[in-house]
Amino acid sequence: MFYCDYPIIGEERNLPLYLINMGLQHCQDHIIRKTGYPCHQILFCTRGSGTLIIDNIPHTIPPSTAIYLPPNYPHEHNTKKDIWNINRIVPDGNALPDLLSHFHLTNAAIYKLSETHALETIFRSMHDSLRSDSLYGNYRASGYLYDFFIEFNRLISHKENAAIHNPALIKAIDYINLHFKESIGMSELCDQCNVTKQHLCLLFRTSLHTRPMEYITKKKLQYSKELLINTSRTIEDIAYECGFCTSSYFCKMFKRYEGISPTQFKHTISD
Repeated sequence: MFYCDYPIIGEERNLPLYLINMGLQHCQDHIIRKTGYPCHQILFCTRGSGTLIIDNIPHTIPPSTAIYLPPNYPHEHNTKKDIWNINRIVPDGNALPDLLSHFHLTNAAIYKLSETHALETIFRSMHDSLRSDSLYGNYRASGYLYDFFIEFNRLISHKENAAIHNPALIKAIDYINLHFKESIGMSELCDQCNVTKQHLCLLFRTSLHTRPMEYITKKKLQYSKELLINTSRTIEDIAYECGFCTSSYFCKMFKRYEGISPTQFKHTISD
């Protein structure tokens, strides 16, 4: 065992997300948990290899492999080698269920990662926070825990990230950023990217979870919020400036995506 941190948890329990424990094992012991572990676990391997058995199926866990295990999920793991570096975090908090659901971490799963450098850096930051500050270390570690989840999600969503870096998608987003105040049609957007309508829709849906025209509307609304907050311009002027055909259509779209009217949004921010 390199180290295992079990912070004394006090008011951190009121945080949306906090750390129960974390550790780094140099050569993972042979562990059999017939009833699983009582908390959520995320593990990732950085050196060596071992075996994880879940649902009576053995899985080889080499470097740059991550594991998610839900609470009380039976599993067994061991290694026949001298080195099997396993990093482990055990999170909790009232926001954890929604966060795990958002990142599709609902069932036990094994992920092949492209690299682990960023995860290791965040992991060390959490460890250093716990060891260097007895009073506020777990608060700091909890802050790093958010970064850990974001990076972990980026790595396990590698295929989606590949779509995000697709040249056609980048061209489309760049064009929208420059011309969103104008009337952009699908044909015009496809011509700029030199792809079919079906392919462009697939790229947007895969990487941004939205449709191209919907993305344009959201871009207009994003800009409208800046004008609502920072200027005294009328709703009609802002609608025109953002490229909406009428102020009533602007208000309709604003309420659809924001849940309130532009006027209510302005008053809420002002108050």
